[in-house]
Amino acid sequence: MPNAPEPNSADLFTPKLITVWREGYGLKELRADAVAGLTVAIVALPLSLAIAIASGASPERGLYTAIVGGFLISAFGGSRFQIGGPAGAFIVLVAAIIQRQGFDGFLLATFLAGIMLTIGGALRIGTYIKFIPFPVTVGFTAGIAVIIAASQLRDFFGLTLDGPEPGPLVAKLQALGAAISSANPIAIVVALAVMTLIVLCRKIGPRVPGMLIAVALSAAATWAFALPVETIASRFGGIPNTLPTPHLPDLSLARIAAVLPDAFAIALLGAIESLLSAVVADGMTGRRHRSNCELVAQGIANMGAALFGGLCATGTIARTATNVRAGAIGPIAGMLHAAFLLAFMVFAASLAGYIPLAALAAVLVTVAWNMAEKHEFAVLLRASRGDAVVLLASFLLTVFYDLTAGILIGFAIGVLLFLSRMAQAIEIQTHAPLFPPDLPDGAEARERYDASLASDPDILVYRISGAFFFGAASKVIAVLDRVADAGKTLVLDLSSVPFLDSTGAVTIDGFARKAEQAGIRLMITGAAPALRRVLKAHDVRPPRVQFKPTIEDALAAARGQHHRPDTFEDETG
Repeated sequence: MPNAPEPNSADLFTPKLITVWREGYGLKELRADAVAGLTVAIVALPLSLAIAIASGASPERGLYTAIVGGFLISAFGGSRFQIGGPAGAFIVLVAAIIQRQGFDGFLLATFLAGIMLTIGGALRIGTYIKFIPFPVTVGFTAGIAVIIAASQLRDFFGLTLDGPEPGPLVAKLQALGAAISSANPIAIVVALAVMTLIVLCRKIGPRVPGMLIAVALSAAATWAFALPVETIASRFGGIPNTLPTPHLPDLSLARIAAVLPDAFAIALLGAIESLLSAVVADGMTGRRHRSNCELVAQGIANMGAALFGGLCATGTIARTATNVRAGAIGPIAGMLHAAFLLAFMVFAASLAGYIPLAALAAVLVTVAWNMAEKHEFAVLLRASRGDAVVLLASFLLTVFYDLTAGILIGFAIGVLLFLSRMAQAIEIQTHAPLFPPDLPDGAEARERYDASLASDPDILVYRISGAFFFGAASKVIAVLDRVADAGKTLVLDLSSVPFLDSTGAVTIDGFARKAEQAGIRLMITGAAPALRRVLKAHDVRPPRVQFKPTIEDALAAARGQHHRPDTFEDETG
């Protein structure tokens, strides 16, 4: 069967909007996308307001992000179903940056993050984001969920603090605990009622917009009964009904240098979150997204959101899943979702002023509960000690120190754990039947040799199985160095080595030099072309080493017997 043609660079960066249009897009598809877009907008409206407030910004910033960022992500993205906007995963990071750098500094960091994401997509870094270990993603997601829930306790209980709310979790809980006597019973009732309605609506059916219904009813009750609870209008003065005029943030070198680490953190988390969301959509639909095109779109969206004074924009898993379930056909659903939110801002922004902050806190507490992958967390704790260490490191660092550190250190521990497992997996076999005696006709010649040929005391056969890299080099050389008898022939079979790095090649080269000095004849069999290229690059070549295709050929050559011709280099090079 011929191989499928490799996609060219233009195909890899073609937005799915163009792909869907080329496939044929008519009124039927537009109607389906309009229904899906409206459904997602209903879900996104209360979430966008709640996430902005929880991030330490005014509520309209969340709408700006969903409108501008959401539109651009759908228009330029590499996923048919991705819905972009402000994400709960960013709450902790955004709040910390605004506290350190001010909102203008945060906008600059978001703009720079957009540039980083665009460049990262152009360099095809999106291909490698998928290699982040699963325990890391579960750990930092659970950590984010804990911090989001903790950040909503003040509004959930209607607490009054003497000073600003602390950022670190322990200090925050201490301050909230000290203010428990100021709790507002009405706010608690409102929050619990909203959570109850959301759960009931979810049981009725997944398409019932529980969040919007609950928030709308809480706002109506607050207006009708003049409930003594804090609202969007009482804290923020309401929501404007137009988008602001776009403007560039301060691009001075000193300011850029100050926010560069924050920009990197936004770009890193945005890349992970958006590609995870795209993968979830792929799993639900059987489609495949273009990861690097998606990163470019995320970069464009973050630059656009920053220009309009919005928050970080990224692909959102819950809203993307809602889009798929609502029957979306393509990216126009996401673009219409942004248009519907803009229509709400233009025609009904004043109504949002009655929304109680306790209701939005209840929405985010529910989101935090849903996003914490509780089952996966428990499974990973039981799976293995190594996975548990990676999981807990990512979780605890995210909760008590820093989100970026949680991701990077968790990833580093995961890589070290993987290398340790790979090093332990390598095996060296000798003086044993290397293949089963009964094989069907047509089996490979290397699997037909008589193991008794290796019974000659002057011929040693060693087989290395597993990846031969720097982590396994010491184990291999410890075995090979035992072969020190002059006049012997050593056959080193690499047919079960899928990967050889430079450290492994240097290890074999060092042993080959020692073998040459000791008068040991060294033959290497079964080395794939890629392995032979690495070996030759490190001077492992004839006459010091002879390459043979199979163990049978090596044993026959060692005993001076006739063996079949092959394309490998023999002892004459």
